Amino acid sequence: MGPHKHKACAPAVVAAVLAAMLALPATAFGLTTDKATAKPNEDGGSGVIGGMDTRLTWEGTVEDGENVTSVTLSLPEDASFDGSSTRITVLEGLNRVNVDGRAKADGGSVTVDFAEPVPAGSLLRLEVTGMKFPAAGGDYSVEGSYTTDRAKKDLAPSSAISIIANTPLQSIVNWLDEQPWVEAWNSNQFLGMFFKPQLLVTSFSSLFPGWLLCLAIVVACYPFAIVLGLLFSLLKISKHRLCRAIAVVYINILRGTPLFLQIYIMFFGLPMVGINIDNNLLGIIVMAVNSSAYLAEIFRAGIQSIPRGQYEAASSLGMSYVQTMFSVILPQTVRRVIPTVTSDFITAFKDTSLLSSVGVMELMMFSKNLTTVSGNITPYVAAGIFYLIVTLPLIKVVGIVEERIARSERGAGPRPKAVKQLKEAADAE
Repeated sequence: MGPHKHKACAPAVVAAVLAAMLALPATAFGLTTDKATAKPNEDGGSGVIGGMDTRLTWEGTVEDGENVTSVTLSLPEDASFDGSSTRITVLEGLNRVNVDGRAKADGGSVTVDFAEPVPAGSLLRLEVTGMKFPAAGGDYSVEGSYTTDRAKKDLAPSSAISIIANTPLQSIVNWLDEQPWVEAWNSNQFLGMFFKPQLLVTSFSSLFPGWLLCLAIVVACYPFAIVLGLLFSLLKISKHRLCRAIAVVYINILRGTPLFLQIYIMFFGLPMVGINIDNNLLGIIVMAVNSSAYLAEIFRAGIQSIPRGQYEAASSLGMSYVQTMFSVILPQTVRRVIPTVTSDFITAFKDTSLLSSVGVMELMMFSKNLTTVSGNITPYVAAGIFYLIVTLPLIKVVGIVEERIARSERGAGPRPKAVKQLKEAADAE
């Protein structure tokens, strides 16, 4: 055979080898992994938290011609099957097959040896109760191996299970779960429904972003409300009839209709005419417009409370009306209306809760969602505490300011520094 014939045969040999390789049967699993799931253990939620007891459910199908004698389920080293219990279920179609077995846990794995082989074509379900996923959290697949009457093979990894990291907050909840007094507290139907300690702790963390949004909305809207309120208060006391009419209509309409109605008109009416604004920004606008009407009346009453002699004294000094208003009247007005304005700020802060009705993710919306998931009223109680964190100190401030203003008007305010120094000098002599 010449060299040319060897070259001609080479491609044919390669093709034959490839065909033989393709004809070989593919490696098949005698036990196919169907799925693996974990039972939620988050208090008031639907997540699985690492480092806490949960139930792992693994399912697989025994292929035809195979008999499975043992199965080992494995997770990373930080997981723990120690102290767990395993329930075995074998189904052939709709019929349950009695198969006994013995489970042995060893750190991050558990091995189940069956008293008799699991028959071919059946569904095998292992429910491991009391196991723990890694406390660090992450996505974990259940792996492992199985043994047949012929060989030991690896299991195909399951789909990943998402695990939430065990945070310090969750550690507090775990500690509360172990306290006898907490169990006794929650056994009372009223206390357990409205003041469940574990859910109260988790609610503070979950509601915090909504509380910050409430603060952001009221802090952002109030400067604009003050400017608008001052403008319409000046229009209402103006000498021009048209200016007064505009201010009266604006103030009366906004004060005479519910804020809830104004929110609905703005949030559902503007999109109908093609005006689309971000929900948070629109919430700021609605709150600013509504508060401005109340501030307009507060500022008007404050301006008109200043004695007429102040205007006359300023006029005698040659000051114009604008100069008198901004240099003499308004500084005194601001001092008088601070308590009332602060009270209105508190009202505006509480009224941000109405924005939850139109989908703004503020404090009450977070509370509503968490209450729906947990079936408990405690998140609403936590929301009330968040409101009190802001309102109670401000109420105290209002009381102190009002008391000092009243003392000052009675002549009991602090004396000037110079008078104090003269008194000290006289006492020294």
